Amino acid sequence: MFEGFDFSKLGAAFEEAQKKAKELEEKSSSLSFTAKSGGGLVSVTINGKFEVLDITIDDSLLEDKESMQILLISAFNDAVKSAIENQKHDAISMLGGFNPFAKNG
Repeated sequence: MFEGFDFSKLGAAFEEAQKKAKELEEKSSSLSFTAKSGGGLVSVTINGKFEVLDITIDDSLLEDKESMQILLISAFNDAVKSAIENQKHDAISMLGGFNPFAKNG
């Protein structure tokens, strides 16, 4: 079943994959993803590690707690989706175009 397969190259390939994964992690921590909601009344910026870098809230929302909460949730979710899509793109690139995230069927 494994005739002709050179197992000595497996370790080197694994090391290369680890190196690329570390590079991608470092790259993603330096990226930022900003999402706005409520027509720009709320803005959330996160990095590729999903750490919050900045939040801005328009003064007009300070008296409307419920609206502010809804808009914050929306902006956070959109920023996280952007960061996740970036991670998927990087992973697919690292795998040479193979997309393990593609839905079958």
